[in-house]
Amino acid sequence: MLRTVTVGLDGSSESLAATEWAAREAQLRGLELRLVHVWEPVPTPMAQAPLLGAETHQHWSERIPREAADGVRARHPGIEVAAEQHHGQPAEVLVRAANDSELLVLGTRGLSGVGGFMVGSVGLAVVAHAERPVIFVRAGELASDEHLMDPSGIPSAAAPFRPVALGLDPRSPHDALTGFAFAAAQQRATALRVVHAWNEPPYIAYGMPPDLEMNARLAAQDAAAVTDALRTWREKYPDVEIIEDSLSGKAANHLVDASREASLVVVGRRIRRATLGAHIGPVTHAVLHHSVAPVAVVPHD
Repeated sequence: MLRTVTVGLDGSSESLAATEWAAREAQLRGLELRLVHVWEPVPTPMAQAPLLGAETHQHWSERIPREAADGVRARHPGIEVAAEQHHGQPAEVLVRAANDSELLVLGTRGLSGVGGFMVGSVGLAVVAHAERPVIFVRAGELASDEHLMDPSGIPSAAAPFRPVALGLDPRSPHDALTGFAFAAAQQRATALRVVHAWNEPPYIAYGMPPDLEMNARLAAQDAAAVTDALRTWREKYPDVEIIEDSLSGKAANHLVDASREASLVVVGRRIRRATLGAHIGPVTHAVLHHSVAPVAVVPHD
């Protein structure tokens, strides 16, 4: 079932923001929206308590996906919406749901009023094991946040989309990651900002004065590598404007900076099936926790 946009729903404000984002994404892609609510059975002592029986809890939890689906249908009449309730551990259920979808959308709490995410243990477990893209949307995210200002200077969902930002390593580009970012930019009729960071020469750490000529040479080499990595994608997506940012320093810092002017940030995660478990990588982990814009984590081999 790969022709759906799936969202994890638990009734919280962050999951409702994720549901709205997922509805807009389903509309952009022309796909069905699938709402997945995971019901964790009440432990026996709680279920037997006089104020909360198991049947009461289940009845209450069944209202969450039903009422959310009704709300989405009312606000987005052109979208086909399906609501499901599953029993079990949320991370395990959501990983299965992700692998049966085009992408999975999850909500996160904001770290502050300024920006940033607080990705919980369930979200981290899902993104570390899912083999389809997972998008994180923070509580309070509005449709207008993804768009430029209108001519009067007011944020408006009627204005063009902000660029999509992609974190790219030209030494090991991955088609799944780059293709997802180009497709997202094309669907939004916006530019793709490709961000790559290169390490400064080791002598910087010893307090030696910078060698401007060497730095310029390294920057030119890196920029050429980024351009070369994007050559075939330019041909495949000729209508997508590409903005290349080859910068010295830490990749995570530059991607977080780019998120302030982006509609979506796209980063990768290498799929690891070793016995020690899955990891999401330090750059992706940092971007997940500090990005202002929604973050798409795309797994790749």
